[in-house]
Amino acid sequence: MKAIKGRGAVSNQTSTRFNLAQHESDGDWLDDREQVDGTPPPVSTVVTELHPKTIVSFNKSPDVPFDRSINAYNGCEHGCIYCFARPSHAYHDLSPGLDFETRLFAKPDAARLLRETLARPGYRPAPIAMGTNTDPYQPIEARYRVTREVLEVCLETRHPVTIVTKSDRVLADLDLLRQLAERDLVSVGISVTSLDPRLSRLLEPRAAAPAKRLAALGRLVEAGVPAHAMIAPVIPAITDGDLEGLVAACAERGVRRASWIMVRLPNEVAPLFREWLETHFPERAGKVMAIIREMRGGRDNDPRFGERFRPSSAWADTLRARFKIAVRRHGMESVERVDLDCSQFRRPSPAGQLDLF
Repeated sequence: MKAIKGRGAVSNQTSTRFNLAQHESDGDWLDDREQVDGTPPPVSTVVTELHPKTIVSFNKSPDVPFDRSINAYNGCEHGCIYCFARPSHAYHDLSPGLDFETRLFAKPDAARLLRETLARPGYRPAPIAMGTNTDPYQPIEARYRVTREVLEVCLETRHPVTIVTKSDRVLADLDLLRQLAERDLVSVGISVTSLDPRLSRLLEPRAAAPAKRLAALGRLVEAGVPAHAMIAPVIPAITDGDLEGLVAACAERGVRRASWIMVRLPNEVAPLFREWLETHFPERAGKVMAIIREMRGGRDNDPRFGERFRPSSAWADTLRARFKIAVRRHGMESVERVDLDCSQFRRPSPAGQLDLF
């Protein structure tokens, strides 16, 4: 396989669960933002607007620390090759490969739909998670501002919200985040995988460079916004060597909380990740996959609740111990979940009605 400049996946593999046809490029590959040397990039970005009937997704998963989430966008231009959300693109009859990072969907009605949900008499507040599937601050947020509009509703209604991102674009909403933080209504996690900008470009080609993410963490802390570093995912024999360095770099910027997650390769992500390894690290591809399978009971992935986030092997135990020592050395704490204030919630008025007071 040959690497595609500015993209993570090196092919457009078909979903194996929905029997979709193979998707090939259609030849329309102009993307003006990347025509730096006069040569058009090989793959363009296309955005389609979605108009769903609801925007808040509820779940009953026993091993995630939230029960509701909002995805402002489907697909993600960051192109992280390991992204566990890639298979979800099959619901649009698209590939989890290149389609996932080039054929995107924006939801401009998100704020209105959120307001409608919060106005329901039976609604009970709990933190809404953003960034759990695709990044709320991927490049198209600069144009659509869906995430910002959702945060404005959260501030107006005093509703708690958590954010996970790989972008320093989160700082564009620092004014809102400060106000939410003053009321104990927000927490922001920024994911960093490596200190090496070259490796980061291969893993997550359109995400912010590591230095920018670290700087964003520092800015959030300075502004009084609860922020934590997510060293995620850790990829054995690829990024694990940066673990202690990342913890130290975060501590230097005033970050006091951190977490880590081992790489997961569910469903169609595993073959895409294998292609990426063979393209960029052929000399160690076998070693990487052998370690991953060792931690996942001999498989590429262990999907069982309670086990999917808890790799088990001597290698995983060593990494777990390394993280614990690094965090303790820098006076940081490991964060498992975030507790925000739900008591301030103010139900919005239904559309078209005026408040009495």
